[in-house]
Amino acid sequence: MKTFKIFESISKNSFIKQSLGTLALRIFGVVLLFGFTVFLTKSYSPKLIGQYDFVRSYLLAVGSICLLGFDQSILYFKGRLASQNEQRQLKKVYLKMVGMLFLTSLLILVVFLLIDKKRINAYFLDDEVYVILLKSSILLFFHGLSLLNTEVFRALDKLYVAELFRNIIKYVPLIMGSMLLFYLHLETYLVDVFLIGFVFLALISSILVFIYFNKTETVSEEIFNSKHIFVKSYPMAISGMAMFLLMSFDIMFLKKYQNDETVAFYSIGVKIMTIVSVIILTINITVSAKIAEFFSNKNWIELKKTLRNSARLIFCIGFPVIFLICVFSEHVLSLFGQQYIIAQKSFLILIIGQGICSLFGSAPVYLNMTGRQHIFQIILIGAVIINFILNRFLIPVYGMTGAAFAFFSSSFFWNFVSAVVIYKKDKIKIFLH
Repeated sequence: MKTFKIFESISKNSFIKQSLGTLALRIFGVVLLFGFTVFLTKSYSPKLIGQYDFVRSYLLAVGSICLLGFDQSILYFKGRLASQNEQRQLKKVYLKMVGMLFLTSLLILVVFLLIDKKRINAYFLDDEVYVILLKSSILLFFHGLSLLNTEVFRALDKLYVAELFRNIIKYVPLIMGSMLLFYLHLETYLVDVFLIGFVFLALISSILVFIYFNKTETVSEEIFNSKHIFVKSYPMAISGMAMFLLMSFDIMFLKKYQNDETVAFYSIGVKIMTIVSVIILTINITVSAKIAEFFSNKNWIELKKTLRNSARLIFCIGFPVIFLICVFSEHVLSLFGQQYIIAQKSFLILIIGQGICSLFGSAPVYLNMTGRQHIFQIILIGAVIINFILNRFLIPVYGMTGAAFAFFSSSFFWNFVSAVVIYKKDKIKIFLH
C-alpha cells in the first residue's frame, strides 16, 4: 500500500514524466553500451580493452580539470537566468566557457609535454603509455567541448537531444570504428578510433548548439562576465574533478600494480554498475535546474517536494534492478566471456554499494545548485583522499576487490556527509523518507 501511494504521488508531478522519458533513452543507451561491450570483449583482447579503459579514465580525470565545472555550472546559470527572466544571456555565458575551455586544454597539453617521456613510461611500467596519453592530451578540448555541449542542450530545454548525445550518439563513432577495425584486422588502433570520435562529436554538437542559439533573440547587455563565470564554476570544477578522480584512481592503480587485463576485467563490473547509476544521474540532472530555481526564489514547499519525489523515484526504480543484477551476477558477467567472472566479487561490492548510496537521493547536486559549491568541494576532497589511500594500500594486496571496496567507502562517505550538512543547514531530508 505504501509503495502504491509513492507511485500515485510521484505520477502527479510533471518532472517525473520528464524523468521517465529521459530514463527510457538512458536505458536504451545502457543496452547499447552493454551490447557493444559484449562485442568488444568477444572480439578484442583484454589487453586492448584495458588500454581503452585506461584512456577513458584519463580523459574523465584530466578532462574535468579542463572543463572547470562548466558542464555543471551551465545548468546553474540557466536556473539563475530563468529566475531573472534573462535566458537570452545564456549564449554569452556559453561562448565565454568555450574560450576558457580551449585555454585550459592548451595549458594541460603544454604541462604534459614538459614531463619526461621515460618518467611516465617507467611509472606505469609500460613503454606504450606516453604515446597513448599524448594523443589523449591533444584531443582534450574536443572531449570537453562534446561534454559541455551535451549539457547546453539540456540548459536550452532540448532534453531529448541531450540524452541522445549522452547515451546513444556518443557511442556511434566508437562502435562503427571498432567494427571496421575488427573487419580489417587492425584492432590495435582501438584507442585511436575512440579518441578521434570526440572530434566528430564536438563538431556535430557545436553546429546544433549554434542553430538552437540562433533561434533565440540575442541581447547586448551582459549580466555575467568571465570572472563571475569562473568564480561560480571553479568550485564545481574541483567537485567534478574529485568525482572523476573517484572513478579513475582504481583504474590508474590497477594499471600500475596489476596489468591491462585486470583493468579490463574490473572495468566490466564498473560498466554494468552504470545501469544503476544511470537512474540516479537521470533524475538528478532533470531536477538540478529546478533545485537552483526553487532555492533562488525561496520556494521551500516545491523544493522539498521535488527532492522527496526524486529520492522515492530513485529507490522504486533502482532497487529491483540492483536485486536482479546481484542474483544473476555470474550469468551477467559470463556474457562477456568466462574469464570475466573473476570480477564477480568486486562487481557485487560495486553494485550493492551503488544501491546504498542511491538512498541519499539528490545529495550529489543539491549543494552545487544552491550556492554551497565550496562545501561540497571540501566533502569531495575528503572522499578523494580516502579513495586514494584505500586504493594505494588495498589494490597491491587485494587487487580488484580492494579497488571496489575503496570506491564504495569513499562514495558512501561523501553521500552521507552531504546529507548531514544539508539537513543541518536547511532542515531538508535529502535521503529517502
